[in-house]
Amino acid sequence: MNEVNNMLIAGELGINVHQVRSVESMLAEGATIPFMARYRKERTGSLDEVVIAEIRDRLARMAALDSRREAILKSLEERGLLTDELRVAVEAAAAMTALEDIYLPYRPKRRTRATIARERGLEPLALLLFAQDICTDPLKEALAYVNSEKNVGSVEEALAGAGDIIAELISEDAETRQTMRVIFEREGILQSKLVKGKEHDGIKYSDYFEWQEPVAKMPAHRVLAMFRGENEGLLALAIRPSEEKALALLHRRFVKNSSAASVQVMEAMEDGYNRLLAPSIETDVRHKIKERADAESLKVFARNMREHLMSPPLGQKSVLAIDPGYRTGCKVVCLDRQGVLQHNTTIYLGQSTASTENAAVVIRGLIERYAIEAVAIGNGTAGRETETFVRELGLPEGIPVVTVNESGASVYSASAVAREEFPDLDLTVRGAISIGRRLMDPMAELVKIDPKAIGVGQYQHDVDQAKLKTSLNDVVMICVNEVGVEVNTASTQLLSYVSGIGPALAKNIVDYRGKNGPYRSREEIKKVPRLGPKAFEMAAGFLRIHDAENPLDASAVHPESYGLVKSMAKDLGCNSVSDLIRHEDLRRKINPELYIGGSVGLPTIMDIMLELKKPGLDPRERFEIFAFASGVIRMEHLVAGMKLPGIVTNVTNFGAFVDIGVHQDGLVHISQLSDTFVKNPAEMVKVNQRVIVTVLNVDIERKRIALSMKKDTEEAAPNAI
Repeated sequence: MNEVNNMLIAGELGINVHQVRSVESMLAEGATIPFMARYRKERTGSLDEVVIAEIRDRLARMAALDSRREAILKSLEERGLLTDELRVAVEAAAAMTALEDIYLPYRPKRRTRATIARERGLEPLALLLFAQDICTDPLKEALAYVNSEKNVGSVEEALAGAGDIIAELISEDAETRQTMRVIFEREGILQSKLVKGKEHDGIKYSDYFEWQEPVAKMPAHRVLAMFRGENEGLLALAIRPSEEKALALLHRRFVKNSSAASVQVMEAMEDGYNRLLAPSIETDVRHKIKERADAESLKVFARNMREHLMSPPLGQKSVLAIDPGYRTGCKVVCLDRQGVLQHNTTIYLGQSTASTENAAVVIRGLIERYAIEAVAIGNGTAGRETETFVRELGLPEGIPVVTVNESGASVYSASAVAREEFPDLDLTVRGAISIGRRLMDPMAELVKIDPKAIGVGQYQHDVDQAKLKTSLNDVVMICVNEVGVEVNTASTQLLSYVSGIGPALAKNIVDYRGKNGPYRSREEIKKVPRLGPKAFEMAAGFLRIHDAENPLDASAVHPESYGLVKSMAKDLGCNSVSDLIRHEDLRRKINPELYIGGSVGLPTIMDIMLELKKPGLDPRERFEIFAFASGVIRMEHLVAGMKLPGIVTNVTNFGAFVDIGVHQDGLVHISQLSDTFVKNPAEMVKVNQRVIVTVLNVDIERKRIALSMKKDTEEAAPNAI
């Protein structure tokens, strides 16, 4: 089945089957997605990480399908039910639903009304009626099956039992199920109603108290919202197409004429549809639209997570970081340029004039004593008030005051990672350290937190959690390897996301560094215990050593290509590879075609040429200072028509959430993102983008802020999403 599966995947993704085979082969060899995308372009046909991950996931689904197929064939064979015709049907099934439809009549099942009828000896009567011979008299035939010993007390009971068998035969017919599933998917209407007596508890789902919508057109966020309401016992959902059309289809398929037997079949058919077939198909369709909603939402999570991880770093600066707070005070930490804690204390703002004045003295003193180059302030409770306080201190010019998104910082503070790193510090102090480090290098700090805790998606707790974990971990790994990791300063958590490393080897790398000092070359990494040739091959190109003797050790050039670069330098008469890196005029003389050969093709050569131009270049954008509007720090300060600067914190399919500095993100609905039609919000904005928005309306009670990015903002924003 492998080759058939590969052809199916290639067709679905619009790529060559050779590319699928290559990815499958390399996955079996232990290659990682970043490694294949960056260093095996010749084998993959230059597929990017997203497509390679899709191939991996589809191969896994195909493997699960094949495994289930084998289990079904084995079960049928062991029970003596496997015919040649059935084997062909099972082996030809291209989807799990089709496979289960074929197996359904043969699957061991609990006692149903039909099985009870069969136990009473009514199956011959059911089959006779189902044949619908115009001469068949149902009442006369049923009389022969009346038998008190078999609990068939009357003709009516015999006909009812036969009807139960017919109903089950119709509902388990594979072709019928597939056809009906298409009707449900294309023409089904999802109806949502409030569960009686839940008016108060269900107020947040008021938009869906009386809601109808074609399932084929339902957006992901609405599917997940309604399913959540149902799971909470607040909404009652049902999916049905036109019953008249569904029954007409069954009538054409199973009712042969207008005989008395056909009347019995028609009654059984209607009962089978309402009692068995429709609920079963509805379950399948629910599963499918949930999968579809999950897939769409996972794309949103992945996209937003990438933007969050790739946030511009301030770089190595001495930072004073503050985790704001009212009652318990603001935790203050001073970090050196490597993010090492130098000092921590607590200041109290707003409790009294004396405490605020003392806080000002403390902050000024710390900035001078630790040569602070930037101030980071968490954007949680009291964040804007703390920012205002710091800005009014009259700090030396050149010291930026930056509000930092602290999503997930509390999760880090209470984690085993934080306890191991700072066992003697309070949770809030750890949080302040995390805030400061996020400013210096967001990625290096965010990798210490479960990706789900960062909160950059829609309904993230409602999607398939295993798929969510895989998707977000893929994003983190791709981003970490795209940027590269300085092996002499990286944490265990950051190193664990490097291609081929993982948590155990990451710890070994850090332990070796602690015992032997900084790594002097990539070659030395081979000395790390349990780091074998395969792991080195996967990881080496993504690890950086900026002070290494060989300048290529600080670049994305893989050690396997060092010989090729040396040949380039030698052919141009350079004394060293460093000369080749320093002199652009020499690099221009390189003819890439001369170095193609073996497994090295033009894609690898061009990647090397780009890397020699700017070795180890950080792909993240340059850090820019941002400030919220002065004096606007609470929702009560907002007035319709205000134009304010903001930062996009989340992008969903229905719009973008923007932090405007009032402790509650506002929503720019998709209809308010532009003066022109917007199909996909991600085409207009991205997480961490700086924007100017206009306040449309403010609902303090419901904590909702409607914003617009339109130039003309006179029209009101919709309330329902």
